[in-house]
Amino acid sequence: MAENRTGGIQATTRTFRIVEAVSELEEVGVTELAAHVELPKSTVHHHLMTLERAGYVVGEDGEYRPGLKFLQIGERARGQHALYQVARPEVKKLAEKTDELAGLMVEEHGEGVFIFRDGGSEAAHIDTGIGDRVPLHCTALGKVILAYLPDDRRDEIIDQHGLHAITENTITDREVLRDQLAEICDRQIAFDDEERLNGLRSVAAPVFDGTDRVIGSISVAGPMHRMQGTYFREELPEQILGVANVIELNIQYL
Repeated sequence: MAENRTGGIQATTRTFRIVEAVSELEEVGVTELAAHVELPKSTVHHHLMTLERAGYVVGEDGEYRPGLKFLQIGERARGQHALYQVARPEVKKLAEKTDELAGLMVEEHGEGVFIFRDGGSEAAHIDTGIGDRVPLHCTALGKVILAYLPDDRRDEIIDQHGLHAITENTITDREVLRDQLAEICDRQIAFDDEERLNGLRSVAAPVFDGTDRVIGSISVAGPMHRMQGTYFREELPEQILGVANVIELNIQYL
């Protein structure tokens, strides 16, 4: 079996490229899919047949979509995450108390992954869902994780993923980001001022394990017109820090 230059299995790499493309393109035919992943139609077809037999894609009328087996695996993966088990009820309470959108994020492979979200009665509807990955530097959730990572790990992430502009307010300068991360460490609070989505602000706090290692972050996000003044800068951060502290205490006794 062929291996690629990084030591992985080439066939496996191709399979996951195809899986991700099927997910991205939704219902897609072999010809379009082959063009998208830049592989021969015959190769793509063989991979699809294997994936379909295993239950990971569904083919109907010559078009393919992801199978619900991924949902089963995703739910199991999330359910086995200790932080999710402990933080979920506390994040739900935070959403109910603030009437806004409360979230829980972890870092994986240098990106931020949303593993839980819940919205209060006034919560904004935004473009990210459970399992979505976002750059760490453009969200309060991500920045507060970056702030507490070891310097070498933080530099590795920035070198790998860059500091791309998502909105006109995204921090794209490494020195500016470094200064802001130092400020975040002082307060244990990060702010997102329309840095990923125009019109959205958020506040986030880190969650640590029993050894002071950052293992995730929690946040509250809402429209700019509600995220203002002392509520945004003082009252909301105090609430979020309190919830983070409860999660940290509980996770030590899981």
